[in-house]
Amino acid sequence: MEAHMAEQPLSILVAGASGFIGTPLVRALREAGHHVSTLVRREPHTPTEFRWAPGKRPLDPAVLDGADVVVNLAGANIGKLPWTDAWKQEIERSRVDATDTLVEAMRHATTPPRLFLSGSASGVYGDRPSDVLQDDAAPGTGFLAEVCTAWEAAAAKAPEGVRVVTLRTGIVVGQGGGALAPIIPLTKVGLGSRLGTGGQFWPWIALEDEVGAIVHLATAASASEVRGPVNLAGPEPAVADRITKRVAEDLHRPYVFRVPEFALRTLLRDAADEMLLSSQQMVPTKLLESGYVFRFTKAEIAVDAAF
Repeated sequence: MEAHMAEQPLSILVAGASGFIGTPLVRALREAGHHVSTLVRREPHTPTEFRWAPGKRPLDPAVLDGADVVVNLAGANIGKLPWTDAWKQEIERSRVDATDTLVEAMRHATTPPRLFLSGSASGVYGDRPSDVLQDDAAPGTGFLAEVCTAWEAAAAKAPEGVRVVTLRTGIVVGQGGGALAPIIPLTKVGLGSRLGTGGQFWPWIALEDEVGAIVHLATAASASEVRGPVNLAGPEPAVADRITKRVAEDLHRPYVFRVPEFALRTLLRDAADEMLLSSQQMVPTKLLESGYVFRFTKAEIAVDAAF
């Protein structure tokens, strides 16, 4: 990813910095000249790391003093399947606890951040096959919609003077994980498949654009008035079949099977409907209007870049 040195370096604190999105985000921010600190759950190894334990003990407000921006990407992995009742509780608890902990620290900080970029996800919309989903579309129904609604509500409690942006992230396509992680191994052994009808909209976004969009929202003057929910999805909607078929093409493997919906539900239970079969035609209106330029405008190109 290209990095441009910041005209005015910012102090940015990142929670969830070691994850699939957080790792390249921290690297991109530092390459752009910003001062980045991270929250970790282990003993800190560097002066820019600070230990925290969301839901167990408060975060020292002094950690936030001087931070211009706080980015919150913390949360348990929804890709860990199947979803047991205990894991579903952890998915929600981890997100809300992390956000509550950051917001509480902001309330007691001497100089709270001016901007809070807090995670959310396309799951907030539920299954909406007939809707074109703008950034401020109302939440839908289902487990992930409930999780994201609670997650966003926790972020909205940030103190007055802190501008809050909730990052409604779609299906992230990139190397080393994300949406392709469970699809690639099956395709490699010749089991590349259409999932359900394959006609459901997957709100894809390339990892490079996910990171680029967050950097843009955190640092760009043209994004300085953006607030509330922001859709992080590619500019051209794509159905699931385009993505899974392109994986097979890139791996030079057959694409002849179709996994019926009932089989996915039998194997994955409600995660099948929530993650694979739901349809969300998200439009990144706020992001585009704020001046962000996508590097990957088609799902197939994003898939190609992941190999």
